[in-house]
Amino acid sequence: MSKKNTNVLNLKSEFKKNKRILDTYSTFKNNIIQLRNKSLLIAVSGGGDSLALCALIKYFQQENKNKIFFVLIDHKIRKNSKEEALAVKKLLKKKKISLKILNNKEKIKNNFQSKAREIRYNLLIKFCKKNNVKHILTAHHSDDQVETFLIRLSRGSGVQGLSAMKITSKLDKKIFLIRPLLDIKKKDLLYISKKIFGKIFNDPSNKNTKYLRTRVRNLKKALEKSGIHHNQIIKSIKNLASTTETLNNYIARVYKINVKTKKNLTLINFKNISFETLEIQIKILSEAIKIFSKSYYPPRSKKVINIINRLNLHKQKKFTLSGCVIKKLGNYLSIAKEA
Repeated sequence: MSKKNTNVLNLKSEFKKNKRILDTYSTFKNNIIQLRNKSLLIAVSGGGDSLALCALIKYFQQENKNKIFFVLIDHKIRKNSKEEALAVKKLLKKKKISLKILNNKEKIKNNFQSKAREIRYNLLIKFCKKNNVKHILTAHHSDDQVETFLIRLSRGSGVQGLSAMKITSKLDKKIFLIRPLLDIKKKDLLYISKKIFGKIFNDPSNKNTKYLRTRVRNLKKALEKSGIHHNQIIKSIKNLASTTETLNNYIARVYKINVKTKKNLTLINFKNISFETLEIQIKILSEAIKIFSKSYYPPRSKKVINIINRLNLHKQKKFTLSGCVIKKLGNYLSIAKEA
């Protein structure tokens, strides 16, 4: 038997003889069954959750014959980043997973995590367009969901923000972001990684307390001891998501009536949306800026609230945000590119 076939059989054997892995795979499979026979891009980092995603999607591929691209972005931030990327590539190769490494050439000077995320998605989208792929899969999991909820809670987010991440969201006009592990806990993913690959790679930045996410992660144990448990937070997130869906349907109708976009300009009927609640105003202005600037994330709510408040108090008529210039023109707001 060839070495390739031996590796394939080993992966199948590890899955079939291990109930914990099979249960995790069943949840994963239910979340992406609609993607069978599709071309997929897997965003790889080398962490335990990312390696588990590689193992799960490889097993899924054996059942469904998907064409899959495994891609890692090397941001060139740490001195050993190239060696780390090559180590991940070597580890995956043992399971007949071919990893493509893309190098970031853009220097990141501030807002490190946010900027790195933006660059990462831009490079992945570019790769997708070149290879005719419409779905990017990431390893965001249930613990990430809780952390995101707590981060947004600390920033005073409304219902929209607190309902956190969805399994499917749109990155580009034709490219979707899929998070098939959102119903799975990190500990179950680490278990898979160690069983299948024997090791994982840890990003040192995950322990750096200068990042809010790291500080929130460190708080979770204290919350558990206080009786605020993971599953309770997840239940609240799902309840909020249901409310958000209803709210989004209404916002979509208001947006369609009051926002008009041409190639180089977006116009918002500010007089009309001023009759809506502040939450609706924030969402409409945020969404208009996000779409016009072609950003993955909308601007921070507090910055949008500041614009709305200053407009209502007639204190200012011109603002800059997310690379855009926002101007008050009579009853309208215009959004154009910043020079």
